[in-house]
Order: sequence, then structure tokens, then C-alpha cells
Amino acid sequence: MGGGEGHSTTYNGFTMHHPKRWHTLTGKGICAIMWFWVFYRARKDGPVVLGWRHPWEGHEDHAHGHGHDHEREASH
Repeated sequence: MGGGEGHSTTYNGFTMHHPKRWHTLTGKGICAIMWFWVFYRARKDGPVVLGWRHPWEGHEDHAHGHGHDHEREASH
């Protein structure tokens, strides 16, 4: 049940079993996904987190035609 093909290391009476290959590969894969996600979010949110930009800056085009038309109707 413990590690790979019977390989283990004993130090001061403590036996450490070596991990199976699929455990090692799965761990490296999950680690890579985590770092890709961290760098992706840093690219998107980095300037806001570091205080270089406010979260509401740079979103002028998201009105989709709902913004200034209502102001003109109210003024008439």
C-alpha cells in the first residue's frame, strides 16, 4: 500500500515510501494548472491589486447602448 515498487528510505527509524509515478505526475500537473491560473489572474487583476489602476477604470464600452440615451430623454 505504501509507495512505488517496494522502494523506501529509512532514516533514524522512520521509513519513507517513495511516491508512485502517477502521484508525482498528477501533482506536477495540478501545480502547473495552479501557476497558470495565478499568472492569468495577475495579468487581469494585477494593476488593481498593486494600486496602479482603479477597478472601475477602463470599462467605458460596457454600456451596450443603455447609458447616454436615457440622459437625453430626461432632459427633453
